[in-house]
Amino acid sequence: MTAVATLSAKFQISIPKAVRDEQRWKAGQEFVFIPKGTGVLVMPVPERAQLVGIAKGARKTDFRDRDDRT
Repeated sequence: MTAVATLSAKFQISIPKAVRDEQRWKAGQEFVFIPKGTGVLVMPVPERAQLVGIAKGARKTDFRDRDDRT
């Protein structure tokens, strides 16, 4: 699906209805904007209930951290 929107003078963009319907986005939902090259990735902020069990099976010890990334 290709949809186009125009940035208003108040720096607002209306998300096309076809996109809202396909993604099941609702009014009042929060979004995060992630810069990607010359564009921006727009994603809904997940609700706490959606994150339940996301780390199931993760190791609690012997894990890598930032210091390991040299």
